[in-house]
Amino acid sequence: MSAATMRAAVYRGLRDVRIEDVPRPAILPGELLVRIACCGVCWTDLKKIDYATVPPPRIFGHEMAGTVVEAGAGVTAFRPGDRVQVYHHIPCRSCAYCERKLYAQCPVYKRTGVTAGFEPSGGGFAEYVRVMPWIVAGGGVTPVPDGATLEAASWLEPVNTCLKCVRVTKPRPGDVVLVVGAGAIGQVIARLLALEGAVVVVSEPMADRRAKAVAGGARLALDPRTDDVPARLRELTAGRGADAAVLAVPGQAPLDTAVASVRPGGRVVLFAHTKLDDPVTVDGGQICFLEKDIVGAYSADADLNAEVADLVFSGRLRLDDLVTDRLPLDRAPEAFDLARKPRDGSMKVLVTMDGGT
Repeated sequence: MSAATMRAAVYRGLRDVRIEDVPRPAILPGELLVRIACCGVCWTDLKKIDYATVPPPRIFGHEMAGTVVEAGAGVTAFRPGDRVQVYHHIPCRSCAYCERKLYAQCPVYKRTGVTAGFEPSGGGFAEYVRVMPWIVAGGGVTPVPDGATLEAASWLEPVNTCLKCVRVTKPRPGDVVLVVGAGAIGQVIARLLALEGAVVVVSEPMADRRAKAVAGGARLALDPRTDDVPARLRELTAGRGADAAVLAVPGQAPLDTAVASVRPGGRVVLFAHTKLDDPVTVDGGQICFLEKDIVGAYSADADLNAEVADLVFSGRLRLDDLVTDRLPLDRAPEAFDLARKPRDGSMKVLVTMDGGT
């Protein structure tokens, strides 16, 4: 392999990802070239691969951290050798959506600003990424402090999305909140809710994940196959029901459980329905007559970047116990399969480069 090429996991079509040699990105003024150390496997990327929602070829991966190897002309905040985390979206902060803090709907935010080649799609499942000017200048590159690992830094983007979800949920201290689904994202949401003072109940069919949720601060973990989740929530709340529920998995059954579990005037937050043309139904009387809110929370909130970095790098939000599988880049397709169909004990899957974190 020549110095001008690199290894990458290239999406070539429906459920088709191949490890290939591709050109190493060249950067322009205002940009950074970052050597990736690790990148988390996220369901939003898997959905694009599994449903071919975007045309190939692309290199996905956005939960990434690494080391700056080159800084373009005009970049003064970063230099080669700096360890960094990189967000792939940053809003313009001046459009009508940004004025309303709806950053994920901002046209600039929707432009992916990090690439390893082809159509910009994150690029973290490659050895190097090019970070574009509006990401570098807009606060989308986070320095990693001494003593913190790059593996921890790779959590910043998903934790940001989870914290945004918690803020949309609006729990008050002592509120009872149901989290439906306790994979890695559900675990993070549950831990953030607990840090906010909520009483957290988790619904999850896998026993090891229920145990992990309780160890991480959940009051109770229920098995939806055998437990009457809405009834147990009413028992816990003197008959009212949960104050709020968060769906960390998509689907009609999880939504039905959440709507039935929250009290009149409660709130249901959809966090995992990230693909268009994914219809679900709900009894309109639950929304009107019982005044239940059903809302969505999607992607990250740039205003939370500093708070998220403090949560992760301080260790106040524990994450190291959630990483169960680390696979090298050449085994990225295997990592994706493991994330799709987790075995017992499997939680968060990372793709690593040379094992360096």
